[in-house]
Amino acid sequence: MLWSDPPDEPPQELRSAQAQLRRLRWVLLVVTGLVALLLLSATHP
Repeated sequence: MLWSDPPDEPPQELRSAQAQLRRLRWVLLVVTGLVALLLLSATHP
């Protein structure tokens, strides 16, 4: 690799989009867990 080669890191837009997708994945995971708990508690007497 030459010193004049561009860096291998992705552009800022891609990095921010990846970070946003990671946050969205965690939010969906938490919401899914809460919905599952609510459904289980509603069906269990």
